[in-house]
Amino acid sequence: MKILIIHTRYQMFGGEDIVVDQELNLLKQHHTVEVIYFQNHLGWRGAMQFLGSIWNVSSARKVRKKIKEFKPDLVHIHNWHFALGPLVFRKISQLKIPVVHTIHNYRLLCPSGILLNKGQLFNHSLYQRFPYTAIFKKVYRSSFFQTFWLSFIIWFHKKIGTWSKIEKYLCLTSFAVELFQKSNFNVPVEKFAVKPNFVMTDKTKLEVKRGNHFLFVGRLSDEKGVKVLIDAFRNSSYELKIAGDGILKQLVVDASLDNKNICYLGSIQNKEVRLELKKAQALIFSSIWYEGMPMTIIEAFSCRTPVIASNLGAMSSMVSNNLNGFHFEQGNAEDLIKTLQSFDKLSQEVRKEIQNNAYQTYKEKYSVNSQLSYFNDIYMSIINKRNEVK
Repeated sequence: MKILIIHTRYQMFGGEDIVVDQELNLLKQHHTVEVIYFQNHLGWRGAMQFLGSIWNVSSARKVRKKIKEFKPDLVHIHNWHFALGPLVFRKISQLKIPVVHTIHNYRLLCPSGILLNKGQLFNHSLYQRFPYTAIFKKVYRSSFFQTFWLSFIIWFHKKIGTWSKIEKYLCLTSFAVELFQKSNFNVPVEKFAVKPNFVMTDKTKLEVKRGNHFLFVGRLSDEKGVKVLIDAFRNSSYELKIAGDGILKQLVVDASLDNKNICYLGSIQNKEVRLELKKAQALIFSSIWYEGMPMTIIEAFSCRTPVIASNLGAMSSMVSNNLNGFHFEQGNAEDLIKTLQSFDKLSQEVRKEIQNNAYQTYKEKYSVNSQLSYFNDIYMSIINKRNEVK
């Protein structure tokens, strides 16, 4: 199968970029794959890209030329915002090539991209024909104009039918599919499929003895529920290790100085993250927004580490209560403590069973082996459907 991957890299290399590179490397082992990268810029160049993204003829022309040369069976687009632009979907459709789009965030539903504003869930845009509330609240980069322009781009392409040109939308979780169906996006459910992210396990079989502590790994920011985390563990008897960096770093540092049961590890690399996951009783995932698909949860499962997570969004889809982890009420420090108390009462046999369930979840849904079947099933169903129409 000949596949063309297209992705717009962010100004700072991040999670989506890592996912794209992983998928690209996997697909190249089994198919003929080529890739086109676009790059978002800062300053006046970035402003021009943003303004022109509504109808980016230059980017669309570049993609058209590549398709003419490569002649792919299918085009898979990840991030189109903003150096690529939505026009490319229309141009690919005109060439009679099926196009797939992975949805890594909620930008098509709301200019915020994360359905969170000032620390609170923000769902207004899901049900409004045009996201006026989001614009007035300046949910994108705290800018009235930028929020309006991004909203207008998505609305305009919805009006002219661009989003209907996409053959299949790949969502990371079933929750994301449900959100799109509840919203006014108006694309039939048949056009959606769930294709989760995955992680590579290390090949070393290093046995690590688990400690009695819990672990948080992630960005130290409001949306990750760091304040909830600190409130729960402060003055408790449970030990917590925190790894990461962000705007709330000083809050974490102060909490570690004032509470002997809280230890700040600083920012650590992936290899160290896996080691810490293997040492911990469970990963605490306290995020207060819906998330896309947290890679840290997948990493935890691959290390046989249960996850105690907010009962919200992607976390509710990934973590099965009392099976591979536990839920607690989003933003509720007291409920998190109650969940920790319940976990503490579990026998070693039950804990071992939950650890094995976590690893089984990884193998079935988020391992390299499972991913290839996801791709092949989705890609071939699209190509076969096109061939039947011909």
